[in-house]
Amino acid sequence: MSAQPSFVRTRFAALALMAAVAALPAHADRSGTEETARDAGAPRAAMKPVAPRKTNGSGIEVQFRIDGTPRLGEALPITLSFVGITDPAGATVRFTADAGLSLPAAYLSKLPLSVGQTAPTLTVPVTPMAEGLAYLNVFTTQGGKTSANSVPVQVGKATASKPGGELKSTPSGDRILIVPVP
Repeated sequence: MSAQPSFVRTRFAALALMAAVAALPAHADRSGTEETARDAGAPRAAMKPVAPRKTNGSGIEVQFRIDGTPRLGEALPITLSFVGITDPAGATVRFTADAGLSLPAAYLSKLPLSVGQTAPTLTVPVTPMAEGLAYLNVFTTQGGKTSANSVPVQVGKATASKPGGELKSTPSGDRILIVPVP
């Protein structure tokens, strides 16, 4: 039996999945009146800041809300709000995901964020592919400066795991963890 039919089936399944995700609305500037069957009766949680704004960063505060319970193989909507877009040219956001999460192709390129009265929001569907803690990484750029933030997604029970990256010591004796950014 040749490997080609297996390759064709895998490629077809991947294309079908991408087509299904592309058919879903991007949910940009979602008003919150739309409810899904999964969260129809549940009140929505408040947005939480990922991290405080840094003076040398993009100046954009990223806030998030996880809409639902993370389950293996099921799309999990993460609503993100971007506060502090002041550049008249607007800003951009780019997403990456840890190995335990799958991110639709539509979210793998830079997306524009417009300056305006209200904070732009995006709902990014991630699909957990493994149990444990994984992160949706959010990179915002405004005025030539970039900030990096990470939204934690815990699937299953929390376990103590060894952090990825390389642990190094500085000449002053401090220990730092170096984690590469994709």
